[in-house]
Amino acid sequence: MNINCIGLFGTCGSSTWRDGFMKTYKSKKIKFFNPNVSDWKPELAVIEAKHLSSDQIILFPITNETYATGSLAETGFSILNAIKLDDRRDFIIMVSQELKPELMESNPLAAKESLRARALVKEHLKKLGFSNLFVVDTLEEMMEVSLTLWNSHQIRKKVKQYSIKKN
Repeated sequence: MNINCIGLFGTCGSSTWRDGFMKTYKSKKIKFFNPNVSDWKPELAVIEAKHLSSDQIILFPITNETYATGSLAETGFSILNAIKLDDRRDFIIMVSQELKPELMESNPLAAKESLRARALVKEHLKKLGFSNLFVVDTLEEMMEVSLTLWNSHQIRKKVKQYSIKKN
């Protein structure tokens, strides 16, 4: 069963990318799930896994703020499995192809590996050809696509009421 909700996955920690999304979604009365909490506990993994496997729309930006080892791995395992399991949900993924300069300087080897993994993940995602997978380049594009998909889901939900009434 899909949850009529937008899941805000991807880069966590001190990242603030979610702020603008949450403000916009609140103003439009769009339900969302934010897994990035200040005091994360292992028991929250159950809730997070439920949303990752059930939210109608999943956002998964991998920003330039971290090496993103965990996020890149999660993209490969969680997102692709979820896409294959349910093609009625939509996934919007952004993989920044750059890192902040301080990350490049502090650990050049980690930076090199991160950039390599980012390029590979993005290219593989683009080649999948799933109709419910949207690969974008910026957070602005992610916002636009998420709002368009949300509106589309609301319209489909409304139209579906008529097909249920006929049967």
